[in-house]
Amino acid sequence: MMIQLKQCRSSAALSFTAAVFVVFFGGCGYKDKPLPPQQVVPREITDLRYQLTDKGVSLAWSYPIQTITGGDIDEIASFDVYRAVVPAEDYCDTCPVPFARPVNIPGGAVPDEGRKTATYESTLLRPGNMYFFKVRSTAGWWAHSDDSNIVKFLWDMPAKGPVNLQAQVGDSIISLNWQPVTSHRDGSALSEQVRYQVYRSMGGGEFQPLGEPLSETNFVDTKAVNGRKYFYKVQSLSVYEQATVGGGESEIITATAIDRTPPAHPVGIRGVRTMTAIKIFWEPVEEKDLKAYRVYRRQAEDKNATMVGEINAPYVVFTDHTPPEKSVQVFYSVSSIDSMDPANESVRSPEVMIKQ
Repeated sequence: MMIQLKQCRSSAALSFTAAVFVVFFGGCGYKDKPLPPQQVVPREITDLRYQLTDKGVSLAWSYPIQTITGGDIDEIASFDVYRAVVPAEDYCDTCPVPFARPVNIPGGAVPDEGRKTATYESTLLRPGNMYFFKVRSTAGWWAHSDDSNIVKFLWDMPAKGPVNLQAQVGDSIISLNWQPVTSHRDGSALSEQVRYQVYRSMGGGEFQPLGEPLSETNFVDTKAVNGRKYFYKVQSLSVYEQATVGGGESEIITATAIDRTPPAHPVGIRGVRTMTAIKIFWEPVEEKDLKAYRVYRRQAEDKNATMVGEINAPYVVFTDHTPPEKSVQVFYSVSSIDSMDPANESVRSPEVMIKQ
């Protein structure tokens, strides 16, 4: 009797186990075999970066686009942002970093082309502390990436932002200058060294740093494209032994470089007198922004030449229908102009003399 009871209990246990297996694995609605975990785990983030302002820190990184096995990723479920705080006086390079529990932020779809950027801002930072951040991405409950690169910085009382930012424009060049910063955001005088980081945006897009931080209060952008509108701002940076603290930012200004370089002057000037007119010829000027040519005329007794016509490119012939009737010698020269308004005009060509 006892043997029969044990057999019944064993049979019941096996039936219950089978039922559980059916519920969890046979009746869950999944038709395909589960994927091995490594096939959905995203690769670690390697471009975590930060920018400090007088309000806190802004983090940015790119969405992973592949798994650790090289497969494509369609969507990132979320990101875990880890933060650690260490008093500056207790910091050492070899000490373990005490990261706290992460803040989870939602992810999103990964684009088919290009890279997508995620951002996170942390404010209310405490002066005199070192801060550390790292990020993990997740593609599901069990698909967590490895840690990203770690960024670290010192936070202290930020310096005020630069004021009176101004720009002077030239040909493919924009010069910036501003007033030096002398105090912190709370009004206390600076005791640390201050540097300045210049940022530029094209077309209202994301601001990008230009060069390294400066000690001077001026900067020359030598890579400006004529006719393109740029946005500029300058941030103050307090330099401490442990790290650099981002300060306030200047107001944003706009500037557009102006083409002030004229085209080359025409060469090969020659002329022919006809029965009723004088024809002037020259070689074409090969420049992209060439708009037209200006023809000048001078009589032998005149010191200065007078413009007598303007010929649109690509034509290189001018007919003077009203040449001076009594002059034995008439001198002609030609200049070229570009499409700027007002136009940049070249020097005039060497004169060609036409005899009566």
